[in-house]
Order: sequence, then C-alpha cells, then structure tokens
Amino acid sequence: MFWRFMLVVAEILFITIWDYKMAGAYYSLDVLYCLPIIQAARIGSIRSLRQSDTQMSALVGVIAAVAWSIAEAAVVWPDYPLAAFTMNIFTRSITFTVLGRVVARLWKERDYSRKDALTGLANRLEFTEKFATEQMRSERTNRPYSLLFIDVDRFKALSESKGRRVGDAVLKALSDILSGNSRNIDTVARIGEDEFAILFPETDEYICRVLVMRIRSASEKKFQAEGWPISLSIGHVTVTGGQRSFEELLHEADEKYVHSKYDDRYNGDKHNSAMPAQ
Repeated sequence: MFWRFMLVVAEILFITIWDYKMAGAYYSLDVLYCLPIIQAARIGSIRSLRQSDTQMSALVGVIAAVAWSIAEAAVVWPDYPLAAFTMNIFTRSITFTVLGRVVARLWKERDYSRKDALTGLANRLEFTEKFATEQMRSERTNRPYSLLFIDVDRFKALSESKGRRVGDAVLKALSDILSGNSRNIDTVARIGEDEFAILFPETDEYICRVLVMRIRSASEKKFQAEGWPISLSIGHVTVTGGQRSFEELLHEADEKYVHSKYDDRYNGDKHNSAMPAQ
C-alpha cells in the first residue's frame, strides 16, 4: 500500500514539473492531475473490499491541489497573490476530494456487484463469467478444467440453534479454507446460502481429487476445533471444451456428491460424537 501511494505521489511530482516547464509555452496540462486522483480512488476501493475504507484519494487530492497551485504560482512568483494561492489550494482540494470519492464509489459498486458481501468471494455472476472464459480457453487448448460444488451439511440447523453470528462465522471460515487451498488462477465463489463452487483451470481429475482431499482435511480440522457439528459434501467434475453449460456441469457435480453425502454425514457424526458437549 505504501509503495502504491509513493508511486502516485511521484506521478503528481512528474505532472507538476512538466506543467511548470510547459507554462511558458502557453500549454496547460492541469487536467492530468485527475489521473493520480483516479488511481488513488481505485486503490482505495480495492483496499476497502478487504479491510476498511481508506482516505487515500482525499490525501492524494490535497497533495495534487498543493502541487498544482505551487507550479502555477512559481511561474510569476513573487507577484502571485498569497490570497489567490490559498484559495486555489482550498477549492482544488475540495474538487479533487469529491472526484476521488465519486470514482471510488463507482469502483466499489462495480466490484461489490461481482462479490459476495459476507465472504468477499466471487458471486454467481463473476463465477459464470470466469467459467465461460475458461471454457473458451479449454476449447482452444484442448486442456481440461475441473469444477467443484461444495455444500455445508447441517448448516441450517447449526445457524438456527447457535444463531446467525455463528452461521456467518462458519461461512467466513470456510471461505478462508477454500481460498487458502486453491491457487491464484482458481476462482472460488459463494453461489448459494451454504453452497460454494471452485473453478480449477487446466486441472485434470487427479489433481482435482488432491485438492478436494486438502479442502476436506482442512475443513474437518476447523469444524472440530470450533465444535461445529457440520461437514462438507463435495462433488467434482472434470471436462474439456465448452459443449456443456455451467448449470449442466453443476448438476453433474451435485449428482456425484449425492452418492457420497451419506458417507460424509456418517463421518461427520463420528467426529461429532468425539466432540465435547457444548
């Protein structure tokens, strides 16, 4: 975050020097100060999705306003009125701050429309877009991809008995597990209340099964540690090309894990019997 901020400041400095040198030739580059404001707003919107809101765009706006006013005043200094210099900094700071907030809000709305608000994972819209892209790549390269469908067994019962706060904690913990056991090129999404999906590009069935085992192992450890009487049902399918739709493959994965769901529940019940009473 610090280095991104410093790069934006360096951009402002470059624009300021360039603007000052071009002033004598009657050229104005003032509009370029909007570029670092937009960049700062974008960085701030990305950060706010993961942590807390940031005032980076406002700070950059003030820096840009001061730099612009200094470059303008330096052209005719010392004949530039101090009152005009102060007023310019004030009005430009307000303008840039408003611009930064508006752009940041637009970026946030765009990103939030593609993200799950609770977990921060991709939502169904973003997942289907990534799925379509992967299908085209698979058709072109003739390489397989895998799709996982994950359902949390007995989630509703846990949420009703322990409260919504515990239910949210389960979903957040599971989203961390899925993200932590997938690669940067994979897409992890929450597509239902307690349903998740993962798209594994360029992944054959063997690698997919390895990833499934990792997810199952990590989730069982977490659920046991927290005393949550739940388990995961995981279905997966590996295909090549784009002849079948997302819904069709999702249904196939769903059908596959139906046959193993009873085993998962049995294992989950065995784990639960070993848990201390809550």
